Amino acid sequence: MTDLHYITRPSTLKENAPLLIMSHGYGSDENDLFSFASELPEELFIISLRAPYQMQPYGNAWYAINFDAVQGKWSDDEQAKGSVAKIADFIDYACQTYPINPDNVTLLGFSQGTILSYAVALNHPKKVKNIVALSGYINEDILPDRIDDQDVSHLNFFCSHGSVDQVIPADWARKATGFLSALNINHIYKEYPVGHGVAPQNFYDFKDWLVKYI
Repeated sequence: MTDLHYITRPSTLKENAPLLIMSHGYGSDENDLFSFASELPEELFIISLRAPYQMQPYGNAWYAINFDAVQGKWSDDEQAKGSVAKIADFIDYACQTYPINPDNVTLLGFSQGTILSYAVALNHPKKVKNIVALSGYINEDILPDRIDDQDVSHLNFFCSHGSVDQVIPADWARKATGFLSALNINHIYKEYPVGHGVAPQNFYDFKDWLVKYI
């Protein structure tokens, strides 16, 4: 069982389908990234998750973010770690419930969902193959103290960001290149002249990348 709400788009394959799990950003829901589904390869079994923490008056979050100017902006890393565990467990649930190839799992995240997708892959690398990291960054505070580069050598990352992102600075996202390079992880990093969003060219680029790696 899983306590995460989700929606699906079945694969055209009857067995061993590659799985794509979508994780939305702060304040959104499972329908946001799911709008990409109709444009993605038909063999993908697509699942879009809803984050577990309901916000008021609407929207959902994977973990709390405090915007109080006095305390400064901070994230609840303990909640984030809990959500990482929920997604990792969900991967097992999905592979047991649907006709999915457990060796071909891709995570696609946006913003807060990207931060968690990075963390799921680097905390539980055996569960994941590919990561599409849109408009997010690597939060080292929710990663293991030590990562063995042998354990993560099979991972592939497509990382992208808006060069004028006003929510998450591009400088934060760019650090992923050095981090992943140090672990000898296959990755690509691209920027687009937009704010906190996914430009059409960004979509086509990660779609083309996905076709090569799924």
